[in-house]
Amino acid sequence: MNSPENALAISLFSELLTADQLLRNRLTRVLPNRMEISHFSVLNHLARVQNERSPAQLARSFHVTRGAMTNTLAKLELAGYVHIRPDWDDARRKMVSISPAGKRAREAALAAMTPVITEMVSELGVEKVRAALPVLRELRLKLEAD
Repeated sequence: MNSPENALAISLFSELLTADQLLRNRLTRVLPNRMEISHFSVLNHLARVQNERSPAQLARSFHVTRGAMTNTLAKLELAGYVHIRPDWDDARRKMVSISPAGKRAREAALAAMTPVITEMVSELGVEKVRAALPVLRELRLKLEAD
């Protein structure tokens, strides 16, 4: 069981999980108005797609439970960052869109995060980051397919 391949896999995932946690902590510290990474991620997604999404669609997009997404959306609605309305075609569903305040909050979050990310990329080196992206992307696609 202690093959070189196992050790390599364990090292890879250990590094990924630790880097994820450290990056989340660092970015959370600079996000405005006690925003969380999950809040920014949903706002960023809604701003990019420029279309309403149901909570179920958002949960699938982020690979989280509907309950977790409902919790995040409730916090975003309370902050005035999203609008949640009934689906006129199916009263059991709701539809979510980003509000003007949500767009401004997303822009403020991007402005706060960009220097942190840019500095990290600069310190690592653009070529190293560019070389790592295909492997990370392939890993993500593999995990999404499972």
